[in-house]
Amino acid sequence: MVKREEDFYDEETEQRPRVTDKRRVNIDADAASAPDDATTDARPPASPELEERARAAETKLIEVQDRFDQLRAQLQREADETRQRLARSAEERVQTEKAAFLRSLLPVLDNLQLATEAAESGTSVEGLLVGLQGTRQGFEAALAAVGAEAVPGVGAPFDPEAHEAVDVAESDAASDGLITAVYSRGYRIGNRLLRPARVQVGRSSDK
Repeated sequence: MVKREEDFYDEETEQRPRVTDKRRVNIDADAASAPDDATTDARPPASPELEERARAAETKLIEVQDRFDQLRAQLQREADETRQRLARSAEERVQTEKAAFLRSLLPVLDNLQLATEAAESGTSVEGLLVGLQGTRQGFEAALAAVGAEAVPGVGAPFDPEAHEAVDVAESDAASDGLITAVYSRGYRIGNRLLRPARVQVGRSSDK
């Protein structure tokens, strides 16, 4: 007797041992036993005392910041006022020194006026010369009063920092490199050169 395919399948199925798949059950059990992250990370609420301390610290920080801003603004105002006061003081000092210098020049102007009037009235040349010499001396005194001094002239060694060589004159060996004539005097105040002296410099032919 030939068995059909269905009969063969049924017979084989009946003889096969039945196996229960428990993997799904284990997976579900593991999932159920896994800790909840949200539950694990949950922290207990802060106590009222800690919250009160936090609010007090925040309030204190705001007060300190406000005080710091006030002090900074006050220091800025004081610094601005100090700068303005120093600027006014410096300007007043400059104006005072300028006025004093101009006052020292007034006698020089007076002497020039007298010399002009004397020349117009026919004063002798000797008288005019004396008046001009006095005027020059008064002007030099005014310069000296503000700290200006003349740059060394005839007989001094040539200094390119203080002299401007206009020309060169032949001289003996002793005068070589020395100033032999001054065309316009130079002046300085302290270490600051107001203008160089325009001079003639000797040069020896023996060199």
